[in-house]
Order: sequence, then C-alpha cells, then structure tokens
Amino acid sequence: MPFQVDYFKDAKELKTFAAGETIFQAGDQDLHMYVVREGEVDILFNNTLFETVSAGGFVGEKSLVDELPHTTTAIARTAVTLAVVDEKQFLFLVHETPTFALQMMRTMAARQRAAMKIAIGAHDE
Repeated sequence: MPFQVDYFKDAKELKTFAAGETIFQAGDQDLHMYVVREGEVDILFNNTLFETVSAGGFVGEKSLVDELPHTTTAIARTAVTLAVVDEKQFLFLVHETPTFALQMMRTMAARQRAAMKIAIGAHDE
C-alpha cells in the first residue's frame, strides 16, 4: 500500500539494488525500514511470495518497530532505489503524522494476515 503523501521525498540516505539482489533475509538483524522510491520488491515468507511492493510502499518495518530479526526476505524484483528510514525518523513521523502511523498499522495487519494464510495453507478463492 503506497503512502498517500510522499513523506520520504527528501530522504537523505538511499540504497540501490539490482534485480534479483537480496535486500534482507529472514533472520537478519536490521533496525531500518525501507521505502521503495523506484522499482519493485518481492517479500517472501517461508520462501513463498506473498507481496510485491512498488514505489511508495515499504518493507522491513516490523524489525524497526520490535527490534527483532526479520521474519521475511526482501528481494529486488527490478532495479530498486530505497529510502532508508531509521528509528529517529520513524518516531518523528509517527508523532507528527497520525495518518502515517495508521497506514503503517493497516499494512502490517494485512501482511500478518497474508503470512498466517500461507502458514495454514489457506488460499484466497
């Protein structure tokens, strides 16, 4: 789900990845969230693709929030440019922009539901 407002248009730290490169793997410890500026990123849970994130979307938010290792793997589907968001930037946005926090929670809830469906072998009809 892309952000309605581009909170990250002036991001100071950007990372680029070629198509097929791993951004992070399940088990990696990484206290950053990444916002897709350009391109697409695949998110895999237990080696199963459950979401492709495009420009305006984000990955890695759960590990930033709970300070635990990633439970998913993110791989660049295409060449991608990512804005790197640290805890200080994240907390500022949550404090100053309630709609940002709500959008984050909605996306996290949708991802949790998708992962749970994969875990129990359920498929959308």
